[in-house]
Amino acid sequence: MGDPLVLEMVREEERRTSRTADFGSETNESLSSRETSFLISEDSTPAKRYNLFLMRRLMFKKDKQSKDSIFFRDGIRQIDFVLSYVDEVKKEAEIKAERRKEFEQNLRKTGLELEIEDKMNSEDGKTYFVKIHAPWEVLVTYAEVLGMKMPIKESDSLPPEKLPFSCMLGPLKLARGVKHPHPEYYTAQFSRHRQELFLIDDQSSFFPSSSRNRIVYYILSRCPFAIEDGKKKFGIERLLTSHTYSSAYPLHDGQYWKPSEPPNPVNERYTLFQNWARFSYFYKEQPLDLIRNYYGEKIGMYFVFLGFYTEMLFVAAVVGLACFIYGLFSMNSSPTSNEICDPEVGGQIIMCPLCDAVCDYWRLNSTCLASKFSYLFDNESTVFFAIFMGIWVTLFLEFWKQRQARLEYEWDLVDFEEEQQQLQLRPEFEAMCKHRKMNPVTKEMEPYMPLQSRIPWYFLSGATVTLWMALVIACMVAVIVYRLSVFATFASFVESDASLKQVKSFLTPQITTALSGSCLNFIVILILNFFYEKISAWITKMEIPRTYQEYESSLTLKMFLFQFVNFYSSCFYVAFFKGKFVGYPGKYTYLFNVWRSEECDPAGCLIELTTQLTIIMTGKQIFGNIQEAIYPLTLNWWRRRKARTNSEKLYSRWEQDHDLETFGSLGLFYEYLETVIQFGFVTLFVASFPLAPLLALMNNIIEIRVDAWKLTTQYRRPVAAKAHCIGVWQDILYAMAVLSVATNAFIVAYTSDIIPRLVYYYAYSTNATDPFKGYVNNSLSMFLVADLPNNTAPSEKRDFTTCRYRDYRNPPDHEQKYFHNMQFWHVLAAKMTFIIVMEHIVFLVKFLLAWMIPDVPKDVLERIKREKLMTVKIIHDFELKKLKENLMVDSSEFAKEVILRENKVQLAN
Repeated sequence: MGDPLVLEMVREEERRTSRTADFGSETNESLSSRETSFLISEDSTPAKRYNLFLMRRLMFKKDKQSKDSIFFRDGIRQIDFVLSYVDEVKKEAEIKAERRKEFEQNLRKTGLELEIEDKMNSEDGKTYFVKIHAPWEVLVTYAEVLGMKMPIKESDSLPPEKLPFSCMLGPLKLARGVKHPHPEYYTAQFSRHRQELFLIDDQSSFFPSSSRNRIVYYILSRCPFAIEDGKKKFGIERLLTSHTYSSAYPLHDGQYWKPSEPPNPVNERYTLFQNWARFSYFYKEQPLDLIRNYYGEKIGMYFVFLGFYTEMLFVAAVVGLACFIYGLFSMNSSPTSNEICDPEVGGQIIMCPLCDAVCDYWRLNSTCLASKFSYLFDNESTVFFAIFMGIWVTLFLEFWKQRQARLEYEWDLVDFEEEQQQLQLRPEFEAMCKHRKMNPVTKEMEPYMPLQSRIPWYFLSGATVTLWMALVIACMVAVIVYRLSVFATFASFVESDASLKQVKSFLTPQITTALSGSCLNFIVILILNFFYEKISAWITKMEIPRTYQEYESSLTLKMFLFQFVNFYSSCFYVAFFKGKFVGYPGKYTYLFNVWRSEECDPAGCLIELTTQLTIIMTGKQIFGNIQEAIYPLTLNWWRRRKARTNSEKLYSRWEQDHDLETFGSLGLFYEYLETVIQFGFVTLFVASFPLAPLLALMNNIIEIRVDAWKLTTQYRRPVAAKAHCIGVWQDILYAMAVLSVATNAFIVAYTSDIIPRLVYYYAYSTNATDPFKGYVNNSLSMFLVADLPNNTAPSEKRDFTTCRYRDYRNPPDHEQKYFHNMQFWHVLAAKMTFIIVMEHIVFLVKFLLAWMIPDVPKDVLERIKREKLMTVKIIHDFELKKLKENLMVDSSEFAKEVILRENKVQLAN
């Protein structure tokens, strides 16, 4: 690219000439309006400008320019943003061309410099590229408008104290230069009139690339391009919606697989790929400051949250794994499963048929294996883990508030105000509005849509969401019908085929229907989710939200409500409804008067809930990670294939990025939604599956690297945006945390078999040496076979007169036969008491923890106060020094004026 010394001279000359140029002057406009900046400015020395022109021509030639260059053709002005468009032959082509011309002229008037690449220079021969550079005057002006905080002095705060045993975490740490690429500074809101106050060593690198593209996007989103129907049209988003431009994006620093070559700046994309986006670094911490510098605070906040959530999951995963191991080692000593498996106990108990006519009587010990598996998750540790997770979720949310507060200080978000882009009117809203109303804040006339115009769309939206939720319930009922049909079919098939007797010992009808039904339910969930995503986005647009923030909030509500019902409805059914309203032999309840209601296994429904939860949670996580990795990779491959080229071989940096997939304004929305749904699996039903935190932990370790990889390698660079928290998702997490206490209490009380066992242990056991002995026989009621209706009884006659079923009812010889006995009411009272006690204990602990743990750590509060004090002091000293200098200048000029007057008087005399 040339001699570095000469290059530095060129850059210094460019800086000097740019400082002397008048911001927004006609000269600057004419200069930036050309495709190159090689013309000699009239207000500069012609010889110097001509020499500079020759030097540039010798050093930077288009044919020899690096394909990875992020500069204009002069090799000096950095490309901050790129617009692309394709010429069309349609009717609107002239209108679009006129809009582009007006838009680009207005961009130049704001001070931006543009350079256009002709379509003949592009790889496909069709696409024009408009490269945009923000000069120093534009950057300092809009940095002040946006209230950007910039460094004024290196911080003298002591680094936080190292935690005990931190030396053991050495292998998990990144190099200091990667983790903290810049020292910590005291900052203040930038002011172009106080530039000497700020630590400006080099104007070209003072504003990071994320701040530069944020400034340019701010200008693009407000730049007018036409006046149509008496209304001023403005904003790049409207031009993208109307396909006037095909894309608008900031450039990546360079290729992710190799560092940049001079004169390009340091390739942060390469650094991120090497230290963050590689799967071999799955055990390393994330370079959060580097992510923030490159992608902005909004994306950085997501990765901080995901990383913190993953760290907290480690504790829950360890405790959950310990509970599972306890169940594994004590499985063979379970009194319940031992009685079921005992040929002298479970082998002698004849159970009533599980379906009408085609199902036969069966012996209790045929469910021996299922009862042992059930004990893995339904044991004494279940209650402890349910209470522990209620406390864990509180600690997670409270510590997250502290982490968020620390992050606000470190990333200069303490006095953050909502991004103006989020509060900007949407083009679709302006286009649909026929009324205008004065804004009470700005005192300007703005588009306004009366409530009566929106009410029909609100009704349509609510009806559609309700309809889809009803569709989810209908699909769940259809899966239940499938399970009932398959159960009866499989049971009769196994009974009729003698060769399947061995299979029946481990593949019972209950296990078969539970596995196949869960898999079918998961497939239905994915299909419904795919279609609802499209419909919810369409409905939200039809509501015509006023701002981008309103649009995102409305979509969040719809998507979360639907996915909550879609993913969790089957789990709620198994946990709280299955086997609860069955009836008893001779008087069973029927679904649609055709299919008999499902019964739980004699060991309880908890194992079925565990199966359902495992299949849906694991399937969703595997499918989600594969989709996130394969989808952008396939689209990018197909786009390159259509262009008959590879992005690695493309000439220019902007074409390489143009061929990547767009991250989109809702990219983070779907990432948060996925994480929140997983959080629900981990908290709402965790009492039935203590390995859920471990599965979530393993998934999140992969998820972080998948998200990092696709963002770094497969997507265009998103426009940087600020955010000081995770927004509405935090409120959703709090709501789910409260709900999880109730669901886990009900699971322990109603779905597991712990409470009935405890009631038997303390109130009904007659064996002092082995109190649980006889529990299985006690938990099964007796039914007279002769009382079975002819249409439900098995066709073959048997030599026994009674069968057993799971319930607490009076025997046939009782005067109130088949009515609930007193033990049923004792067990019910114990269940309700347990729910009330557990909820009150957990909520009390949650309240105490929330009260004891401050939202903002003490050391952060002290550092915030210290920074405010130092900032005020530095600004005060700066202004005082400036005032003294002005006074000295004024006094010296006054002294000169006095002497001059005295001399004049003397000469006159």
